[in-house]
Amino acid sequence: MTETKSLVVGVGASRGVPVDEVYQLVVRTLREAGLSVDGVVALATVDTKAAEPGVIGTAERLGVPLVTYGAERLARVPVENPSQAALRAVGTASVAEAAALADGGELLVAKRRSAPVGRPPGATCAIARRVSRTSRTTAGIRPQAT
Repeated sequence: MTETKSLVVGVGASRGVPVDEVYQLVVRTLREAGLSVDGVVALATVDTKAAEPGVIGTAERLGVPLVTYGAERLARVPVENPSQAALRAVGTASVAEAAALADGGELLVAKRRSAPVGRPPGATCAIARRVSRTSRTTAGIRPQAT
């Protein structure tokens, strides 16, 4: 059975983070979780990071759309790993996890940080599986006895 495209990768990024750093973090995180790059349906982030070359370039390399959300919306998403640094920088305590979960779903991989040599991490990512609209609308419906 082939894996359906249902994975949303949420990313956070420092200004000027290189595309290789973001892309390698995403690919490594997927691989370590036993997930396929082919299952990714979107890369998601806060709207203020939509012009970051590292984020744009990663979406392009993955061949998926970049989806953005306002900080107000992301701030309403419950997350496992809130960050005061993110709250101060972009107005929400979570970018990666909240962006991955913004349209609903199940968090598969909590926030991970990149690990560049000789400097602090410049990117974060988290992975969620979208719940299909079909399973949402048919859940709880049982066949009637004839």
